Amino acid sequence: MATMAPENSPYARTVTLRGADARGWRVATRSDSRKGHHLAATPKAALGFYWPARARQIRIRGPVFPASPEESRADLHARSTGALAAALAGHQSAPLASLDELADASRAAWRTAETDPGRDVPQWTVYIVAATEVEFWQSDPARRHLRLAYRRPSPDTDTWTKHLLWP
Repeated sequence: MATMAPENSPYARTVTLRGADARGWRVATRSDSRKGHHLAATPKAALGFYWPARARQIRIRGPVFPASPEESRADLHARSTGALAAALAGHQSAPLASLDELADASRAAWRTAETDPGRDVPQWTVYIVAATEVEFWQSDPARRHLRLAYRRPSPDTDTWTKHLLWP
């Protein structure tokens, strides 16, 4: 997933796709994380998926909006105890003074996650990338890769245009 930092520079990282539906492609993180700050300042993102064994990739771009608090809460509680503990520990992407500080915060968060598995983390947010561009790429041994690009003017329309692209 790539976002734009406030100084207008791209920032990419690997995330877990939480699903996709008619609204878009879902990822989740704390709203007070670096990703969350980037998305609050510039609510646009790009996603990239690559399957080397199948020689295929998909690229997606579009505006981003947060899902409802209920959907975000359900996403968090569908995850493991460790995921809840990590969300409770917070401070994602913030400077860390020492590994001891991390160990202490992690132990406390694990205790809370195990004793109160329904604990809410208000900062936990599912973000939906409402694709306005989707490109499918299929490798070809002769390097005549097949690239199909689909575009729509906004996420509010179901009218897509299809283009073949040079490899």
